[in-house]
Amino acid sequence: MAFYQPLRETIEALVKNFNTIPDSRKAILKQLTDFVGDKLKKNEPIALIFICTHNSRRSHISQIWAQTAAAYYGIGNVVSYSGGTEATAFNPRAVKAMKDTGFKIIATSEGTNPVYEVSFSDEATKIVAFSKKYDSKTNPQKGFAAVMTCSHADENCPVVFGMEKRISLPYNDPKDFDDTPQEAAKYAERVREIGTEMLYAFSQVKP
Repeated sequence: MAFYQPLRETIEALVKNFNTIPDSRKAILKQLTDFVGDKLKKNEPIALIFICTHNSRRSHISQIWAQTAAAYYGIGNVVSYSGGTEATAFNPRAVKAMKDTGFKIIATSEGTNPVYEVSFSDEATKIVAFSKKYDSKTNPQKGFAAVMTCSHADENCPVVFGMEKRISLPYNDPKDFDDTPQEAAKYAERVREIGTEMLYAFSQVKP
């Protein structure tokens, strides 16, 4: 698959960072790898829902990177989703940080919760991104892995109905640096961290 060149360069750089992932994180990521691998062996659909409180930053970044990582490593049958314990909007700062990484993102609607189409290659199906609750009708209702990307959602959503596997994979919230001189750097840092970990998790899947 022909990835957009700026994004391919980003991916190739992130792949070189696998040795920087702590063993404690690799142990958590193995749960994601194993879920994908087990489904792959059974030739079953692989559905992943990345969940954070507002479905505005970390869950969208994770969703997009997971779908990209699956395509990069040639792992089919994967569809990634995102959701929150409440709906807000895909934050424009996160959108910009993902664009800066090499993704093509286009808003297809306006308003307080715009719908975006996200692409990593002209050959791939576009990822539709907008804020929603994790149990939205646009998300799978059963048989999915619920990947909790923030500790608040993990603690305040003890039961995710329909999940087959729950994985606690929290990331620090770049929102903490909104409207500060560190804002752009922290969003870029989080995008790189999540990208590195998603690429690592899918690189370990054994077809």
